[in-house]
Amino acid sequence: MATRDPEKNFEALWETFHNRYPFFALRNVDWKAQYDLYKPQVTSATSDDELFDILCRMLDPLNDGHVELEARIGGRKRYFTAEKPTRFNREFTEREIRQLFKTTGKTLVANGLERPARTQAWMLRYARSRAFGYMRILELEGIKKHKLTAALDRIARDFRDLRGFIIDIRDNPGGDDSTAIAIINRFCDRKRVAFHRRTKIGPADDAFKPLRTWHIEPEGEIQFTGPIVVLTCESVFSGGEAFALAIRQLPYVTILGDHTNGIFSYQLEKKLPNGWEYCLSYQEYLSPDMVSYEGKGVPADIELFNTKADLESGVDPLIIRALELLNSRASDA
Repeated sequence: MATRDPEKNFEALWETFHNRYPFFALRNVDWKAQYDLYKPQVTSATSDDELFDILCRMLDPLNDGHVELEARIGGRKRYFTAEKPTRFNREFTEREIRQLFKTTGKTLVANGLERPARTQAWMLRYARSRAFGYMRILELEGIKKHKLTAALDRIARDFRDLRGFIIDIRDNPGGDDSTAIAIINRFCDRKRVAFHRRTKIGPADDAFKPLRTWHIEPEGEIQFTGPIVVLTCESVFSGGEAFALAIRQLPYVTILGDHTNGIFSYQLEKKLPNGWEYCLSYQEYLSPDMVSYEGKGVPADIELFNTKADLESGVDPLIIRALELLNSRASDA
């Protein structure tokens, strides 16, 4: 039954995080101390706006982009996320990000590739030269399986001709693990563990469902298993990070750029008794060798960052460096 009782709503949110959120220790947040600090600030007389502000202050130290709170108060929509601005988003506005990827296209063309074009799958852009392929993955959801398969089949027709491949996941907001794995399978040499995942179900530190394991394995008539460079930045989130975590298991992959963001989990979506909506991380992802990159992201093998200067020069240095790496490895083969 709906109720706007401020104290009941505070308790409901705090209790859900207490039971389901796995990363208090990792993110250096004492959740019981947060309760002791903020619960006395909530009374039966607390207004909706005051309650929203208190909840935001309590959640903010988590620094987790999957922690969100949304409310409609007096006809106004209020929204909060515990996400802090990434290096990439501090460097570029949304308009400048679009300009950066235009610069990427120009750099590819200047180095003998086509301008990246839309495929049968709306979220894939593809280009090639005689020797190298380039694929940008805008995100990893909102695509029907048959359309993704058709797009990957079309790209795979070129695999026999290519000596290297660039996969660009910069500024990827995430999506479905199954989509990430379906793409990686076209670049996979043999069955390998992609990652493990476990789901938090109670307040104890070890209160998780049994560990589940995901695999990558060859799919399609032909796979590309030559040198691959994956371009990343700190604004790669969630399913994009699962993609990076899985594809780095391939021994011929180099990750170039910045580490990913460090929020791997799907979001657990909940409602407070007053109807406000909120989300939280509730799953831990682990590499095949049981390492968690939550809070720090999948690391780059070679660090290189885009800056505003790239927009002025009209050259994307990550593309230049990726092509250098591919040329070098193609020569060694």
